[in-house]
Amino acid sequence: MSGRDGAARVLAVWCMDWPAAAAAAAADLPATTPVAVTCTNRVIACSAAARAAGVRRGLRRREAQARCPAAHVAVADAGRDARFFEAVLTAVEDLIPRAEVLRPGLLVAAAAGPARYFGSESLAAERLADAVAAAGAECQIGLAGQLATAVLAARAGVAVEPGRDAAFLSELSIRELATEPGLSGPGRADLVDLLWRMGIRRFGQFAALGRAEVATRFGADAVIAHRMACAEPMRPPAGREPPAELAVELRCDPPIDRVDAAAFAGRSLAATLHRGLESAGVGCTRLAIHAVTDTGSELVRVWRCAEPLTAEATADRVRWQLDGWLNRRGADRLDGPVTTLRLEPVEVITAAALQLPLWGGAGDADRQRARRALVRVQGLLGPEAVQIPVRCGGRGPADQVALTPLGDEPVIRFDPDQPWPGRLPEPAPAVLLDDPVELLDGDGAAVHVTGRGLFSSTPARLSGRYAGPLAWWAGPWPVDERWWDPQAASPGRTARAQVLLDGDPGVALLLCYRRKRWYLEGGYE
Repeated sequence: MSGRDGAARVLAVWCMDWPAAAAAAAADLPATTPVAVTCTNRVIACSAAARAAGVRRGLRRREAQARCPAAHVAVADAGRDARFFEAVLTAVEDLIPRAEVLRPGLLVAAAAGPARYFGSESLAAERLADAVAAAGAECQIGLAGQLATAVLAARAGVAVEPGRDAAFLSELSIRELATEPGLSGPGRADLVDLLWRMGIRRFGQFAALGRAEVATRFGADAVIAHRMACAEPMRPPAGREPPAELAVELRCDPPIDRVDAAAFAGRSLAATLHRGLESAGVGCTRLAIHAVTDTGSELVRVWRCAEPLTAEATADRVRWQLDGWLNRRGADRLDGPVTTLRLEPVEVITAAALQLPLWGGAGDADRQRARRALVRVQGLLGPEAVQIPVRCGGRGPADQVALTPLGDEPVIRFDPDQPWPGRLPEPAPAVLLDDPVELLDGDGAAVHVTGRGLFSSTPARLSGRYAGPLAWWAGPWPVDERWWDPQAASPGRTARAQVLLDGDPGVALLLCYRRKRWYLEGGYE
């Protein structure tokens, strides 16, 4: 199938390894420093200097540090990426107004205006590259007839000739379908793996498949990927003008001058916006964020997404943008507290485009409704009111779970896949507790754990919340954590024991001995 290039050309600016560049900027390191950014203890981005030393995406943090001991390792932080990308956006908008952000590190704009102003597309690309370099970043420019093609052309640093989008894409590896988060939906990596195993290695091979075959065999996201491979227009450069009542506005009283307050206000405003979108039966794919200060000045930024924004995704973008405006130094920053915050859906799509897939749609809808309800609770009570568990590494049951506010990037303190000698064996307690108790022997004397890791006497009874004689016990299992670090928050030497209270049915409990006292750590069900 041949591509159908529209008359309007698209220009894409791609800042390579942006998470690593933002991490280096946050640590005030020179651009030549090897940097690796990790998520769940695996490298997700690295600088050119780190790659030269052998660091690659997908490596474990420990292996990356072994290959390049001088590398600066930072944890992934979407807010940091957006905050430092604001300087690049300002530099680009000085030359091209109304550039759209696909994600921090990648933006797109219509090429016709810059080409007319600077004389040609190539001259416009050169000026943009110089402006981004002056802002302290490196970039590659791509030009093509379609947005998706322009983004892939930017990753290759080329300008696709008019009418040649399909020819350019046909020779690309099929794995390029999943390399750019701004263009792919959930499950795209699985689709690419399946196509690769089927022997479809190039865009051209995928484009040669019939649309009906793709839709019936692979699903809705595969149809979007197929249209992208065929270089078909997937979205016009400017969406239809949405009804005015869809825009929402918040008068900030008192005015907002802190990022945490801005994030809270943005989350509440995002929930209000999406209630209006749902009532109108539309979804937002381009969102304009307006902030007006107490001096009367106004800043506007347009964010663009491959898929319709959820309330959570909208709140994240508001938080990132306000963080960048509040903390950035220079002319393009807020010159005072925010008095008015406005969200305007610049581009919307109809409910037909939001139809759920045939398989699993009801479950997805239920999850979305539950998530919207939880976001509403956060809007009323604050971000910390709704938290989700994240699996972490540790020896005790409480150490293996960390709570993260819904919508925030999960922070994993320790890798759960490490060996963790001394970890409590399975099964884990069903309920976590933290109540002080007394473990007694047959004479009523307190039972302690000696320096040799043994009971001082034979346990016979438990007093406290769960009082009663013991039918069975096991342990103790001593653990001495971080004994070399006197400043560590760990309690140091601990021991655990499992007990079963006599009764029908008996109650199984996990006890923890720390700081010379016994505590109920969990209950088994």
